[in-house]
Amino acid sequence: MKKLLGRLWIEWKIAISFLREGRMQSLMITVGVAVGVSVIVFISALIQGLQSNIIERTLGTQAHIRLLSPDEVNQVIPAPAGTVQLVLEDKRAQRLRSINNWQEVVTTLDHVPLLTAVSPVVSGPAFAQRGEAQESVALVGMDPECYQKIIPLKEYMISGQLRVGADDVLIGSQLAKDLGVQVGSKLRLDTGQDNSTVVNIAGIFELGVRELDSRYVYMDLKQAQSLLSLPGGITVIDLTVEDIFEAENIATQVGRLTSLQAESWIKTNGQLMNAISAQSLSTNMIIIFVAISVAFGIASVLSVSVVQRTREIGILRATGATQRQILRVFLFQGAIFGLLGSIIGSAVSYLLVWIFNEFGPGLFYIPISINLLLLALLLATLTGVVAAAIPSRRAAALDPVEAIRHV
Repeated sequence: MKKLLGRLWIEWKIAISFLREGRMQSLMITVGVAVGVSVIVFISALIQGLQSNIIERTLGTQAHIRLLSPDEVNQVIPAPAGTVQLVLEDKRAQRLRSINNWQEVVTTLDHVPLLTAVSPVVSGPAFAQRGEAQESVALVGMDPECYQKIIPLKEYMISGQLRVGADDVLIGSQLAKDLGVQVGSKLRLDTGQDNSTVVNIAGIFELGVRELDSRYVYMDLKQAQSLLSLPGGITVIDLTVEDIFEAENIATQVGRLTSLQAESWIKTNGQLMNAISAQSLSTNMIIIFVAISVAFGIASVLSVSVVQRTREIGILRATGATQRQILRVFLFQGAIFGLLGSIIGSAVSYLLVWIFNEFGPGLFYIPISINLLLLALLLATLTGVVAAAIPSRRAAALDPVEAIRHV
C-alpha cells in the first residue's frame, strides 16, 4: 500500500511540474473550465429558482389532488334479442351532489402515508349582491383548521381576520373592489335555489390570481351545505402530497382506493408542466454543450503538452517509468484542471447568485445548494479525466528511443 501511494505521489508531483512549466496554458484552460462551471451552476440555480417560484405561485392557491364524485351517465335500456339499436344521446348534465360516505373516505385517506393533508370541501355557484351590484361567485365551505393545511389562507389575508362561521365570510380583493365593500360590510348570497342569506365580511384575501380573487367566497362548512341544499354533504376532498411531481401517480392510486374521480394539479395544469419540462430540457442541453466544450479545451491543451514534452516523456520511460505511470500523470493533469476550475467557477457562480438576489429585479429568489456545487465539482473533475484519456494514452504509447530523439 505504501509503495502504491509513493508511486502516486511521484506521478502527482510530475503532473504538477508539467503544469508549472506551461503556466500560461494551464491558466487559460483553468479559466475556461471556471467559466464553464460558473455558467452551469448559475443557469441551473436560475432555472430551479424560476420553476420553484412558478410552482409555489400555482400550488399555493390550489390542492395537489382533488377527489370528486364520478360523472353521472345515461342509462341505456338494452335492445331486445335479434334487433339492432341505434342510440343518439347527449352527455348527461352534472348536478351538484355530495360524495357518498365521505366521512369514511376522509378517515381512510388520513391514514394514507403518501398524503400530507386531507380537507373536505363543499363548493357551488351563487350570486353575491350589494345594492344594484351583482357578481357570480363560487362558495367554498370548509373547516379552517383542515383547509389551512391545503391553502395557508392566513398568509394571503390583506384585511380583517381569518374567521368563518356565524354568518362571517372571507372574500377576494377583486370581488370586494367590484362590489365596493370592505371588512364589516354586509353582503347577500343567493344560490338560485330559494336559498339566500345576508353575511358579514370578516376578512379580505388576495391569492394573486385574478379569477380566484374575483370569485371565491370562503365560509363555514355547515353554512355552505345549507345554502347549496347539501345538508351534511361535501362535493370535493382536497389533498396535498409530499412530492408534488408524483401527484399524478398518487392520484391514480387514491382514485382506485376510493372509487372517486381523482384530478391532480399536473393534469389540470398541462401547459405549466410542458413549460417546466421545456425549461429542464434547455438546462440539460446547456450543461451538456458546456461540458463538451470544456472537455475539448482540456483535451487540446493536453495534446499540445504531449507534443511539447515528448523528450521528457521519453526520458521518464527510459528511466523505468511504466506506460501506466505516464498514463496517470496526464490523467492527474486533467483532474487538476477540472477540480481547480470547478472550485473557482463555483465561487464565481455563488457570487453571481448573491448579486442577483441582492440587486436583481426581485421577482424571485435563486436558491443555491451545496449539492449543486458538489455536483458541478464532480462533473468538471470527471470531464477533465475523460478529456485527458486520449492525450494520456498517446503519451503512454510513445516509444522511449524515438521520444528522446524528438526535437
